[in-house]
Amino acid sequence: MDDLNALVTASIGAIVVALGIACAVLLVAVVLLLRRTSRLDRRLQGLTRGAEGQSLEAILDAHLDKVYSVARDVDELAARSAVLEATQRRTLQRIGLVRFNPFEDTGGNQSFALAVLDARGDGFVVSSLHARTGTRVYGKSVAGGRSESNLSAEEAEAVRLAVASGAGATGGA
Repeated sequence: MDDLNALVTASIGAIVVALGIACAVLLVAVVLLLRRTSRLDRRLQGLTRGAEGQSLEAILDAHLDKVYSVARDVDELAARSAVLEATQRRTLQRIGLVRFNPFEDTGGNQSFALAVLDARGDGFVVSSLHARTGTRVYGKSVAGGRSESNLSAEEAEAVRLAVASGAGATGGA
């Protein structure tokens, strides 16, 4: 035992220095671990949004349920949008109007040809010829931008204007 005391007494300075360095290293390690733990705690709080008493698994399950709900809503909206787009193609949306004077004895371009078409070019042309003795109205069907009946120059121009009015539109035929 005297040998051990002699050995320790002779190296006590070096042992104290080594233990001091070890304590300093351990203190630095504790500070680094505390910083890392606080960062992890902040990240966990961000994930759980402050939900006290709930497990992370329960919170993630709730988030997944919400994601699936949003996905279902998006699918439903996509289906509804497709129905609306299909319906929109059949609506009367392209219009062409030409005013003209068919007779020399009347003025003011009171006659007109009105073409009303859907996205596929289907619809009708209504012509009104105004004269001093009366007004006559004619109607002709249009399919694919063309009429089976002969069109007057003004009616053909009204159909051309109506077809052109939808040239820049999306979702056409």
